[in-house]
Amino acid sequence: MRAVASRVSRASVTVDGATVGSIGPGLLVLLGVHRDDTPDAAGAMARKLAELRILAGERSCAEAGAPLLVVSQFTLYGDTRKGRRPSWSAAAAPAIAEPLVEAVVAALRDRGTEVATGVFGADMAVESVNDGPFTVIVDT
Repeated sequence: MRAVASRVSRASVTVDGATVGSIGPGLLVLLGVHRDDTPDAAGAMARKLAELRILAGERSCAEAGAPLLVVSQFTLYGDTRKGRRPSWSAAAAPAIAEPLVEAVVAALRDRGTEVATGVFGADMAVESVNDGPFTVIVDT
């Protein structure tokens, strides 16, 4: 799994003109699933995201009680090394990716973390106000 985690002062995701998820200060997480990922990777990713110490004062969401907005994004596994059109062959098929994204969200919630989400496979408009800006790539 791969995630792009940004510290934000606020973030939201809209589908068909309706806001489906929003947070105040916390982390916006764009989450991609690799074709070889397993449920174990989902648990590891949830732990890393909850404990990632990039909030103010080097605190994590778990420590600060800060929310996460998790948005699935298969394009994180786009390969642009050849030609002008990305290859998506490393990204998991939707039937594999969706349950693993849901597993990450469930594992975060099981830890007591507040989590908002986008809608898997939907055309989403994501808005964020980056804080810092501070953005990192998290791999499992």
